[in-house]
Amino acid sequence: MDEAMGEAMGEPAGRAVRRVVAINGSPRMEKGDTAMVLDPFLRGLEEAGADVELVYAERLDVRPCTCGRMHCWYGTPGTCCFRDGMQDLLGRIAQADTLVLATPVYIPLPGKMQDVVNRLCPLMEPRLEFREGRTRSRFRDGVALRRMVLVATGGWWEAGNFDTVTRIVEDLSATAGVAFTGAVIRPHAFVMRARGELSKTGRAIQGELQQAGRELAETGALRPETLAAIRRPLVSEERLRRMYNEELANANRG
Repeated sequence: MDEAMGEAMGEPAGRAVRRVVAINGSPRMEKGDTAMVLDPFLRGLEEAGADVELVYAERLDVRPCTCGRMHCWYGTPGTCCFRDGMQDLLGRIAQADTLVLATPVYIPLPGKMQDVVNRLCPLMEPRLEFREGRTRSRFRDGVALRRMVLVATGGWWEAGNFDTVTRIVEDLSATAGVAFTGAVIRPHAFVMRARGELSKTGRAIQGELQQAGRELAETGALRPETLAAIRRPLVSEERLRRMYNEELANANRG
């Protein structure tokens, strides 16, 4: 078994992360809850020596994948028929060893983020394999990516709200033949703030996110204990539901 396939099957990467491309898919970019969670995670990676590039999907000139013909496989393999900002981004992703996809939970992804994910196809080898009961491909020779990581935020109380986006990134990793290193998730992320400022608990979670970034850079893995601390409940489900319903009632009365 080669090293890349071993990682894809869930074996630990066992080496440091060197170069990271992180894509923040939130339409609110720097002002959103996704940035509040992603930024300390990336700081931890940088503190441990990783070279990190942050990209905002909303600022990319990226068209939806609408050719309907898999032109990047059957027409000009490895090259998309659209000429836009995705070509440059694909080149930078191909040189990284780690891709971080950061997104708020919509149904299931924000539009621009979904466009970016769909447009990763030119990085794939136009050859199909059957692995672990599924039809798969893998990244082309020359693509350095070894792992993908999900960072996700949501407004609902439960961690189960992240299941769909986690499956998307996990399945994308398996199809490409690389490791899905894990999901850094933060339910009801907005509760990290109080009156517009980070609360004491919010600052503590950002510290844990920073620690997760350092762990990933140093070991190529994310410790389950750190991930559990990041996603821990900040309020009861009943209180959060009451907060939402009161806010909705007030908005409707206005």
